[in-house]
Amino acid sequence: MFSFATKTDNPNTKLGWNDRIGYGIGNFGMAWVNGMMSAFLMKYLTDVSLVDAGVVSFIIAISKLLDGVSDLIMGRIVDSTHSKLGKARVWLLRMCIPMAIATVLLFSIPATMTGMLKYIYVFVIYNLVNSVFYTSMAVPYNAIISLSTTDTNEHGMLGNIAMIFQTIANIAMNTFFMTMVVKFSGAAEPYMLEAQKGWTLATIVVGLIIILSAVICVLGTRERTVKASEAGEKPDDIPTKEALKSLFTNKYWLLMILGMFVIFFIIVLYSAGAIFYCSDVLGDYALYTPVNNALSIAQFAIMFITPFFMMKFGKHKTYMVGLVATCLGFIGTGLAGTNLMLLIIFNVLKGIGLGASGGMAFGMVADTLEYGQWKDGIKPVGMGNAAISASQKLGLGLGQVALGAILSFGGYDGSLSVQSESAKAAITFLFNWLPAIMIAVTFVIMLFYTLDKEMPRIHEELENRH
Repeated sequence: MFSFATKTDNPNTKLGWNDRIGYGIGNFGMAWVNGMMSAFLMKYLTDVSLVDAGVVSFIIAISKLLDGVSDLIMGRIVDSTHSKLGKARVWLLRMCIPMAIATVLLFSIPATMTGMLKYIYVFVIYNLVNSVFYTSMAVPYNAIISLSTTDTNEHGMLGNIAMIFQTIANIAMNTFFMTMVVKFSGAAEPYMLEAQKGWTLATIVVGLIIILSAVICVLGTRERTVKASEAGEKPDDIPTKEALKSLFTNKYWLLMILGMFVIFFIIVLYSAGAIFYCSDVLGDYALYTPVNNALSIAQFAIMFITPFFMMKFGKHKTYMVGLVATCLGFIGTGLAGTNLMLLIIFNVLKGIGLGASGGMAFGMVADTLEYGQWKDGIKPVGMGNAAISASQKLGLGLGQVALGAILSFGGYDGSLSVQSESAKAAITFLFNWLPAIMIAVTFVIMLFYTLDKEMPRIHEELENRH
């Protein structure tokens, strides 16, 4: 099979930019799905499909039970997979087309569908997108970092590159998705019943992006740390019980699960909250693009600098500085009121913080698996990244649950052109103060992460074992 990845099977290799870019592009397509689920799904369901926000929150909450199980199952499948493409990349090829189709169906609820039938449709398709197909791509994708190389700096670099491409996808989505919806539908605004055709056609474009990104990722990466023999020789599988015991006695891995959960929880609050904040508090949904792009562009820019900070100060210190900047950004937007210029400035600060912390997080996860291998002699990359994926999706899902619950508590009504003061207060709380509180608590907890100092000794001892 054609490949433009670096042609070496040395597990300690420094990766070329072809590998790094190939890996990053894989996240570009999946980021569109994450972004649409975070930023637009609740607004689409409440205003275009006229689904009650409280009911949607309940559906998402129930779905999270299935989601956590599906991640662990997929992690086990990855650890047990043996193919010519290795353990992980083959699943990107198998699942990208079903993922694209299911995403289109989620944003194409038939206008004739009403009552309980509509809620069943949302429940089934939401779980196909999130619990089945997205899981079957995200878990293998995250595992590719550990499967590509054992070099800890490359772990950080790949995580940073993945976040760069995620940010590019967010900027593209913020800039063009609503424009496509309006253009394809001919409606005056995207959040109208008449805009459904535009949502469907725009999501078809997203589906094509998902497929193309997955194919490029497969062609641009190579799995080196676990040899997948083309002759069909299979290495011993790690028993599920041993894998789970290793992971849940790995203190650093547990800390990173918490950190990833919080980051993705607040991503929902700021991305989905922004469209409500701009539409209902600031009074103009068109402000969503400049406000969110201020964050995304700053996040994009800082991630070209964070590798240098990582090399000098380590992943953990860079991550912690990012948390501080993010927290200050949310506090700033909370104090800025409706001043658009201040909102943009503090969203730039959020972007800098999220770029620094998010860019380091995936590399830190890969390091925790190296620590687990040193501690227990096993390295369950599939299940290790499955639980991380679960924490991400749990953060995204519970963020949407919190979003819907807070909106419902505040009396939000999607059929009204002007919301009540209590609804506006609820939107302001979820957009500003709840994220600031959660980030501050996470900073304190992550003070106990000291793995950066231990990694040189761990690598030396692992090499001596071999």
